[in-house]
Amino acid sequence: MRRLYGKDVPRGVFRLRGLRSLAGRSELSPAADSPAAFKQEFLRKIDIFRDLSHAEIEQIDRQTRMTTVRRGQVIYRQEDTAEGLFLLKRGRVRLSRLSPSGKKLEVAVLEPGTFFGEMPLLGVKMRSASAEAVDDSLLCVMSEADVERLVLTKPRVGLRMIEVLGHRLAAAEAKVEEFAHRSAASRIAAALLRHAGGGVIDDMSHQDLADTVGVHRETATKILDEFEAAGLVALGRRRVQVLDADGLRRRCAL
Repeated sequence: MRRLYGKDVPRGVFRLRGLRSLAGRSELSPAADSPAAFKQEFLRKIDIFRDLSHAEIEQIDRQTRMTTVRRGQVIYRQEDTAEGLFLLKRGRVRLSRLSPSGKKLEVAVLEPGTFFGEMPLLGVKMRSASAEAVDDSLLCVMSEADVERLVLTKPRVGLRMIEVLGHRLAAAEAKVEEFAHRSAASRIAAALLRHAGGGVIDDMSHQDLADTVGVHRETATKILDEFEAAGLVALGRRRVQVLDADGLRRRCAL
């Protein structure tokens, strides 16, 4: 346990020294492939490693280890000591911050093929956000020392990292602008349109939606009920069906 904004908060469940290695497990790859080949193929697909040669990927393979994270597990928490860099192979990871008032704000949801936990490389020794597995996820982990050595010896990796972080900063600035100029109802309408692939959002609670747009759960529930009464959506258990996308777009403009 440690203190965050005057409250006792448990630390993230995964520490770098305690991560569970998957190397050598037969289920990680088809029978014709070795676990090492599976891991190297994974590393080639990470955005910051796409310029590296086969030999360079093999070197990174020796400096990393893989671990599984179950859905809902916290990988690390805001203000935990920053210990290493995480590479996302499978599943999704939600980054979020907790305000002094206790309100949770979703910073981003990361898809496979990218990295997170880069704060040690930026000179920050404490985590600035929490990371939680949205799905059962497969991660690869590098120690801070190995990442620093890699960036020094392979400047292309550092340039790719700057590129990715630049895109994330632009997305964060757009979210700040949205919070400043849009009402809660407008932000929720926009979030529903973003997430409603095929017109349906599955496995999203009212709390998840509230965290996405930076409001309290009660506010999100009230607005969703209003949208349902207006015929814009149909609500189910952890499920939202968009019935009138044009109507939601009009709400986005309010």
